[in-house]
Amino acid sequence: MKQRGDEPSNQAISHQQIALCGDEDQAQTLKLRPTELKDYVGQRKVVENLTIFLRAAWRRQEPLDHVLFYGPPGLGKTTLATIISHEMQSDLKTISGPAVQKAGDLAAILTNLKEGDVLFIDEIHRLNPAIEEILYPAMEDFRLDLIIGQGPSARTMKIELPKFTLVGATTRASLITSPLRGRFGILHHLDFYPQSELEEILKRSAQVLAIEIEDAAVTEIARRARGTPRIANMLIRRVRDFAQIIGNGRITEALANEALNRMEVDVYGLNELDRKILSTIIEKFGGGPVGIGTIAASTAEDKGAIEELYEPYLIQRGLLNRTSRGRVVTAAAYQHLGFNPPSQRDAA
Repeated sequence: MKQRGDEPSNQAISHQQIALCGDEDQAQTLKLRPTELKDYVGQRKVVENLTIFLRAAWRRQEPLDHVLFYGPPGLGKTTLATIISHEMQSDLKTISGPAVQKAGDLAAILTNLKEGDVLFIDEIHRLNPAIEEILYPAMEDFRLDLIIGQGPSARTMKIELPKFTLVGATTRASLITSPLRGRFGILHHLDFYPQSELEEILKRSAQVLAIEIEDAAVTEIARRARGTPRIANMLIRRVRDFAQIIGNGRITEALANEALNRMEVDVYGLNELDRKILSTIIEKFGGGPVGIGTIAASTAEDKGAIEELYEPYLIQRGLLNRTSRGRVVTAAAYQHLGFNPPSQRDAA
């Protein structure tokens, strides 16, 4: 591990890192991402506990125990992995679960780690089972067990690994196998953000991006951001585009409303597909119950995308219920979309 002082010395994102991003949006996303826990807004219990765990590991001169973050997309899992590496003054290696196709690929990544490095695996629930098994001894004993050859002549070669921290992120915690889950010493669930915290995030983003914006406009964008910081930051960048082209560069409440309406983001934060899912269940299946596979086929959308990207917010917003018989649209959804509730329709 790298030499340390009495307390962590947090690193900032360099201009070189920003310049290496593929496009302006990626550069701005990186620029908006906090690198210190003190700058991270929201998820209070997660931040409080993680602060203690990081300080304890620092004082013991040990890597942080393996961490699993789970919850809907866009809530800060990748940001927290970045913060962990900066707080521990270690290098961050990032891979995606589906991208690791062969055991040799993961073995090469693990053997190239240095003492104290942080390995971040996004979508860890999508790791191939055979590859996942390689992680077990690596996480538990910092050892790599490689099988060389086949049949009776096969032999196992053990390679010692430097002590590292594995940070896993998933939107589908239920798909992570028990053996893998059990090897994480720190598990944290990230939930949707209240509007007040999204407003705080947006004000910080506006300051970083040098955007002039009214408080009322901040409130309006936060209200339509689906409780998700990633969406909030995306919306403020797109509203800024409208402000520059059809306004004078300053984001007012009226301009924010017009821009968001043009982007078909309604007052609940629902987009076109959200409304399509709900209206399909109402119009074709009488409001439900109906299975997720049937919904996917009827809307021509991927089943996994509906479950991961759309359904969690619709349920959290009280517009959709998940039952043992299938999905059911709530009375609030009928009202929001302008449909008559089932009892009123029957009476008519």
